[in-house]
Amino acid sequence: MPRSADLADLASPAPSAAIEALYVGHHQWLRRWLQTRLGDRHCAEDLAHDTFVRLLAKEEGFPTSSRALLVTVARRVLLNHWRRKRLEAAWLEALARLAPALQPDPETRQILFETLVEIDRLLDGLPTQVRRAFLLTQLDGLSQADVAARLGVSVSTVKRYLLQAMERCYFADLEFAAA
Repeated sequence: MPRSADLADLASPAPSAAIEALYVGHHQWLRRWLQTRLGDRHCAEDLAHDTFVRLLAKEEGFPTSSRALLVTVARRVLLNHWRRKRLEAAWLEALARLAPALQPDPETRQILFETLVEIDRLLDGLPTQVRRAFLLTQLDGLSQADVAARLGVSVSTVKRYLLQAMERCYFADLEFAAA
């Protein structure tokens, strides 16, 4: 029977020497770099942490002194942060327009917001028209003919757009299940 210390080691493997060296050598620099872009020390700390978590998750060979790598990963983390903030602002604005009786409870609000974030992530990278067609049919409940009229395209083009968006969601779901 394994000792409890052995189980703890299995649950949280030690970071590689490369990640550790990168962290020790550049964490403060990265935090300052993020802080100048955010103007918020606490948020910069969180995003610096998220940057290293991403590196730990990917952990492929890389140099231990690569600020270029850190900047590349941190920029992605920063863009995701700003994107989430914009989505959150739009979500709160939509909620504010609802009558008080229609307001969801806090737990439901959070679940719905996280669902919106996931949909946004899934549709990221698709052409604008494809995203719009998908959202108009799935969230607004418009027919394919109505979407075609609104977007100024044919119904067959809307069908092609929807297929493209559905494929993205389906394959992303398969990738998530395989992970």
